[in-house]
Amino acid sequence: MTRVLVPVAVLEGEAVSPGLMNLLGTVDVTVLGYHVLPEQTSPDQARLQYEDRATAALADLTEEFRTAGGAADHRLVFTHDREQTVDRVADEVDAQALAISGATGDVDQILVPLSGDVAVERILSFVEALVGDRDIGVTLFLATKNGDAATERLDTAAEALRSSGISVRTTAAVGRSPFAALIDEVPGHDVIVMGERAPSFRSLVFGEESERVASESVGPVLVVRYAEAPAE
Repeated sequence: MTRVLVPVAVLEGEAVSPGLMNLLGTVDVTVLGYHVLPEQTSPDQARLQYEDRATAALADLTEEFRTAGGAADHRLVFTHDREQTVDRVADEVDAQALAISGATGDVDQILVPLSGDVAVERILSFVEALVGDRDIGVTLFLATKNGDAATERLDTAAEALRSSGISVRTTAAVGRSPFAALIDEVPGHDVIVMGERAPSFRSLVFGEESERVASESVGPVLVVRYAEAPAE
């Protein structure tokens, strides 16, 4: 079964939108409740102080995911390194994708960028499992320097999804920054599904581009992982 890891800053009151919960109703979910600690605070000390409150909040959130239709469980981690913790737990639960929470209502259209060194087959397989038989459209997007190659790659990917009954359209941006082109494509879409090695992926997930992304009102982002962790 396809599993998605949903990291949540549990003690900061971070929320998961109902639209994202409903979208993930076709897959299994692990909610990762985390709290980043100051260097001088030990995880054991934090657990004694905050565990009961954090666990109760996670239990409520996990039940909301179950109500949306999928199987769900949760983990609680007190950590000094969010990025390392997210990667570690994703490996432990064999998550195919990570969710970056964002505001969205009902999901009608998903944007799927295929730019960069991404695992296209894994992304398409994940999209198929995510959409299922629901009336959700998919836009396949590619930023490239070669328009002919983009057309071939997009057409092949689109045909794979259409064979599963998914409504697909394709669009390409030639000779532009992949990240800037992606941001320009976001309006009209409710969720982005992108590959782990897409340009600017790690900065999008772990904060360097967070202010820019937030200013563009990007909703939830689902990051499909490589079969193996990216090389450092």
